[in-house]
Amino acid sequence: MDTRSGAERLLAHMVHALGSANAHHGYMFANARATRIKMLVHDGFGVWCAARRLNIGGFAWPAQGSTSGAPLTLTREQFDALVLGLPCQSLKDMHVITRL
Repeated sequence: MDTRSGAERLLAHMVHALGSANAHHGYMFANARATRIKMLVHDGFGVWCAARRLNIGGFAWPAQGSTSGAPLTLTREQFDALVLGLPCQSLKDMHVITRL
């Protein structure tokens, strides 16, 4: 997916790929180098788009359990680590993310 896309194009891609965009769900996209992510959120009233870019390093995506092409589901800790640019694979060892 082209991460230069806005909310409408990302939403159209989600509907085409999954059949619909569910309310109260977020959909994340990354560029090929994993230095930028965009998140499309359907909050029940509409959609909004957020972007994050890392100047150094890349976003470390958690491993997907199957190769079926099914959407990847993240835990709260994995999501927080991903958005911060931390390696979520070693969350249990790090214990650095807290929610205030």
